[in-house]
Amino acid sequence: MCYYSSISVGFKIIEDRFGARFVQSEAFKPVYSASAFTFPALPVITSQNPEQILQMNWGLIPFWIKDPESALSIRQQTINARAETVLEKPAFRNATMTKRCLVLADGFFEWHHEGKKAYPFYIRLTDRAPFALAGIWDNWIDPETQKKNQTFSVITTRANVLLEVIHNTKKRMPVILPRDKEKIWLETKLDKSTIQAMLQPYPADKMEAYPVSNLINKAGFNTTNPEVITRQDYPDLN
Repeated sequence: MCYYSSISVGFKIIEDRFGARFVQSEAFKPVYSASAFTFPALPVITSQNPEQILQMNWGLIPFWIKDPESALSIRQQTINARAETVLEKPAFRNATMTKRCLVLADGFFEWHHEGKKAYPFYIRLTDRAPFALAGIWDNWIDPETQKKNQTFSVITTRANVLLEVIHNTKKRMPVILPRDKEKIWLETKLDKSTIQAMLQPYPADKMEAYPVSNLINKAGFNTTNPEVITRQDYPDLN
């Protein structure tokens, strides 16, 4: 799964890395621990505007949702979309074919379980550069306020050998797109077989992970505090 991520670098680094520009760079602040359960706004590049970086909220609301209550209910279930069923599930299949996006990150968190204890780990690429998660997005218009809501979901796949050890209960990981596949993911006329072929585990030898403190578990923790990604060793962790 992927419920917590970070994008902790400045906006210029993000712009240079992805060859796109923030629509509102002044609205972006580096985030060290974004919890999907709070529906945070994170930087996204869409197939509709591949030269722009937008801020969208995590937790997909499909365009056909009828009312705010249903919108809140469904987005709690659309934080992630499984690669195996993303082309089949009603909440995801239209967006998967027509509204793909890059969700920008430089790390994410997963928990390792030993007995009754869970240890948080921070995972990133070995070069520590920002990367793109395969995502889907949609526009939903609130019928009561006419406000446009742009939201996204992160696609997950089976774990690679590194994440199998760390995320040892679910054995899932987000789909990290190789750099040479990022622009392809944003193409508007991909067929189902091409989309499915891209939703693969990222090579484990290009990733690294280390344990971090339990600050990540605290509700309301300040997401701009870099301590959340500081290494912490646990004597009882194998």
